[in-house]
Amino acid sequence: MRDSHGTAFEPATGDGPPSAGSPQERAGAVRTAFEGLLQIRRLTRPDHADPEGVPAEWELHRPVRAVSLVLESAGIPPSATGESGERVATGYRVSGGGVPGAVRVEWSGPPGSGAVHDEEEALGECLQVLRRSGWTALLYRGPRRRRYLEVEPPKRPVRGAAR
Repeated sequence: MRDSHGTAFEPATGDGPPSAGSPQERAGAVRTAFEGLLQIRRLTRPDHADPEGVPAEWELHRPVRAVSLVLESAGIPPSATGESGERVATGYRVSGGGVPGAVRVEWSGPPGSGAVHDEEEALGECLQVLRRSGWTALLYRGPRRRRYLEVEPPKRPVRGAAR
């Protein structure tokens, strides 16, 4: 996908620099990319009762990118890093998960930002957005009692299984 300047659009994972350009330009690019994602879902799952509510095959091969796009399109802010890798913004951070095809969503921010105190509510919002978009998301507590989401594609029904 390309943005209005002809460059490849990349959803914010929370591990890169703050988005360049104006917030309005970024919102437009995110909206366009998300509409494209929904169109891919509609075209690849026309027989599904809710084709927009099920991740497309494309998303399953790029789960970090797909989950990041879903979160950013919902207006949830991404974290960001500065030139030397330090956190400069509070928000979601999406990275590879513990198993292939899964991703991990954390709530991160600069030291002293209060991100740890906001993570339960913020990750709860992320969880709801991801579930509405067809992903399976579970909230866990990790080291130092920090919460995170483990996000996977939905389990596919076994062919021939009773429903």
